[in-house]
Amino acid sequence: MNKFLLVLVMTFISFSTVSKEIVVEIYKKKFTPAQVTIAQGDTVIWKNIEKRQYHNVWFKQFVKEEPEYLFPGETYQMTFENKGEFPYVCGPHPKMIGAVTVN
Repeated sequence: MNKFLLVLVMTFISFSTVSKEIVVEIYKKKFTPAQVTIAQGDTVIWKNIEKRQYHNVWFKQFVKEEPEYLFPGETYQMTFENKGEFPYVCGPHPKMIGAVTVN
């Protein structure tokens, strides 16, 4: 019985420390979902699924210059190690906004 309990606890610990990947689609000049809440160590992947339009993901608090564009089919990803609220915008389309909340 003790071995079973130990295996169960070790399995729970290993699953609880696995980081996740969350996909945010870029389509029709929107980030979907625009707001995501993740855990420390998780990765957000932005995927441009437009047919012709380019976009970017600009965290102005981290990068002062506008980042490179994401053309259709391209992705950008970022792993978040610190807790907080991280707003972002699409440089070419400033009405496109989103935020990542890290708990």
